[in-house]
Formats: sequence, C-alpha cells, structure tokens
Amino acid sequence: MELRHLRTFRTVARTLNFTRAAAELNYAQSSVTEQVQALEAELGTKLFDRSHRRLSLTSAGERLVEYADRMLLLVQEARTAVEDGARHPGGRLVVGGLETLCAHRLPAVLAAYRRECPRVQVAVRQGSRGELYDWVRRGEIDVVLTFGRAPRGEATASETLAGERLMVVAPNGHRLAQYAQLAGPELRGEPFLATPAGCGFREMLDRLIDSLDSDAPVIETELAGIAALRQCAAAGLGCALLPELAVADAASRGELAAVPLLGDAARTTITMTWLRRAEARPAVPAFLATARAAFARLAMERAAA
Repeated sequence: MELRHLRTFRTVARTLNFTRAAAELNYAQSSVTEQVQALEAELGTKLFDRSHRRLSLTSAGERLVEYADRMLLLVQEARTAVEDGARHPGGRLVVGGLETLCAHRLPAVLAAYRRECPRVQVAVRQGSRGELYDWVRRGEIDVVLTFGRAPRGEATASETLAGERLMVVAPNGHRLAQYAQLAGPELRGEPFLATPAGCGFREMLDRLIDSLDSDAPVIETELAGIAALRQCAAAGLGCALLPELAVADAASRGELAAVPLLGDAARTTITMTWLRRAEARPAVPAFLATARAAFARLAMERAAA
C-alpha cells in the first residue's frame, strides 16, 4: 500500500471531487484516478461510488479514511522526528481558523512564526467552527483558532489566548448608536441578524438572549458569514452582535455604529486547539509558543492604548 496512493485517496475523500483533488495535489486528474484505482485493486474493493452524479465514499472507503489519517500522521511525525530537532523545525504546518480570526489576528502570528521558523512551510485553511474541530481531530490541521470554549476531547488540547469584547452593530443614525454602552432594556424587541444555529457567533447571540430574558432582542434574519452580517447591519437590515476586532476598522471609518455591550454575555474568548499527538513534531510546539507570545504582545498594546 503506497503512501502516495493513501494521500491521494484521503484528498479525494475530503473533497469528493477528482478535479479539485488533482488541483490541490498538483497532479493531472488522470494520475489521481489511476492512483485511486490502483489502491482499489490492491484492496480488492471499491472505495468510491461513482454511480450517481455526486461522488461518495463506499462503506469500505469510510472505514479506510480513519486508518489513512492515522498512517499519514505517523509518517509525518516520523519524517519530522529525524530532522534536526526543535532548534530548526522544518516540514509542513497547517493552521486553521474562523474567517474573522484569519483576517485580523492570524497574520501577526504567522509573520512572527516565519521569522522564528523560516524552514516550515505553512498552509492556512478557513472553515466554520464545526469544520475546524473535525479537521484537527482527524489530523488534517495541526492548530486551529476559534471563538469560545473548545469542545473537550482526549485527543486534543486547548487554551485561551485572549478575551474579545462584543459589540452591538447598527447603522449610523440608529437609535442604539446614541448610547455609549448597551445593557438589556435598550435591546428589547430590536430586530437582529444572526448566523445559522451551530455557528460560534450564533452561540454568542443566543447566550445574550438567554441572559436578557424579557429585554432580549429578536432574531429576524439569518446570514452566512461575518462580512455579510456587518454589511447588512450597516445597511439597516437589523442589528448584529460581533467581536470588536470584526467591526473596529469599519466603525473608525464611520461606516457603521458599534456600541460596547454590558453584562455577563459581553465578552468572548479566542481559543487555540491542537492535536496532542502533533506536539511530537517540532513545528507545532514552536507555533504554539509563537501564538502565545503574539497574543500577549497584543494584550499589552491594547492595555497601553
């Protein structure tokens, strides 16, 4: 069973598309097809169902995914273990994060990491909260940054890097824009925009609604993505609850009003989560240390400001 065949199989299993897998692996599509067929021939069973318009895994393919993840991770750990150690990490590091964190917090961390570990090839993947935790549990991503508390798991570890203030976002001239801070009574019955259920930002708003009881706002519209929430709130379609880092620039340019929230639901956390087994690769603990230092510097800068 060749490792390159396993790696190709795992990429096709994740994308469920031979064309996208070929582009990601930088192979010709025919090469991807041949490698999957060779693996199927060696195992004596079909791994993908090609009978419908959409590619899907067979039951044998679903069973192989878990083993492929473990084997490929062990190969990467073995390769890294024989490199010249933690002083000069090499290899590849995959970092994941929510869209907002990738845009506003991760660049400073990556710039510092590049200075510390220039030999490491870094890739960044954006995803939803659920996708990111699934990816890190499967070993597809080494470290992820999210808002809120990470789910518990024996295979993963997590820690809080920073706190983040939550803001009520409204169009300029809105009645809420006149307040310096907002608590419960001012929000009563106010129409709010929200991300779909299960999203980290929706959990923040749901927590606020639960804490305010009769003074709670009302969710009227669901939108996918923080940029859409911010733009639609600025356009007057409803208010939104967003982390300060997602709206500070737009507020400073006068594009919208952003008012700090008071109370127990007024803050969230930025959390870093990683696969415990990945700590054996020097590139991973080096990134964890760099992220801690970068967020500590940011906290000091914000306190001074």
